[in-house]
Amino acid sequence: MNTLIEKAFVALQYCVPQHGLSRLVGWLARSEIPWIKTLFIHTFIRRFKVDLSEACIEDPDRFENFNAFFTRALKDDARPITEGDATLACPADGTVSQRGPLRGSELLQAKGHYYSLFELLGGDGTLAAEFSNGQFATVYLSPSDYHRVHMPCTGTLRETVYVPGRLFSVNQVTTERVPRLFARNERLVCVFDTERGPMAVILVGAMIVAGIDTVFAGQVTPQPGEVTRRQYRDPQPVVLEKGAELGRFLLGSTVIVLFPEGAADLDTAAAPGAKVRMGEAFGHYV
Repeated sequence: MNTLIEKAFVALQYCVPQHGLSRLVGWLARSEIPWIKTLFIHTFIRRFKVDLSEACIEDPDRFENFNAFFTRALKDDARPITEGDATLACPADGTVSQRGPLRGSELLQAKGHYYSLFELLGGDGTLAAEFSNGQFATVYLSPSDYHRVHMPCTGTLRETVYVPGRLFSVNQVTTERVPRLFARNERLVCVFDTERGPMAVILVGAMIVAGIDTVFAGQVTPQPGEVTRRQYRDPQPVVLEKGAELGRFLLGSTVIVLFPEGAADLDTAAAPGAKVRMGEAFGHYV
């Protein structure tokens, strides 16, 4: 993409009805009308060279709709989970966008672009303070990737924070040109307590992402336009083991993982720009 086209692509995103377009795509993706779902699935497979040999369902015509195809489960042995209590597992298939230490309470989005941890976490200063000067990793899920998100380590769900927002694309071109992108887009913050302290896994929505599902609450987006917090400590705690599914995107987006200062080292994870797979080693506890 040359510079002029990139600028036009980003400018267009400010103009289009992001939520309306995403909900329309979501309706089509849920459709079980045979010709609609067949057209969507087969076109997508050809365009993005999707390999179904790893999937539990290998026949594209057996999926009830496009969403079922897009969030397809993989065979049990397709993604081995890295072993060791101190080793962190990659949460998703995708490409590492950025990773490493926070700059105080700021995360690196792209070269020269930082954004606020406070904003990312929905304006909760107490929660943001838990991760100040900590470690983070951002993984971009492209359309061709496996789209379920899994646990980097075992944790007990403390709370979720739904933050309404825009739905800019989260590809490389847009992250380099839209300031504070991940703090502006719709997202779900999942806060876990682990044996080594807190951990946050943030599922960031994007253009034509029709929803975010979790294993503990079903589809949680879209919601009305206000920050919504939900506590999970009582009465029955939600405990997810390392490698267990946390949630899934109904069309692609980005996952951000946060650890507090001194708890983990993600500099041993793949370098920015590298392809990663869910379950492989992604860093370690200090």
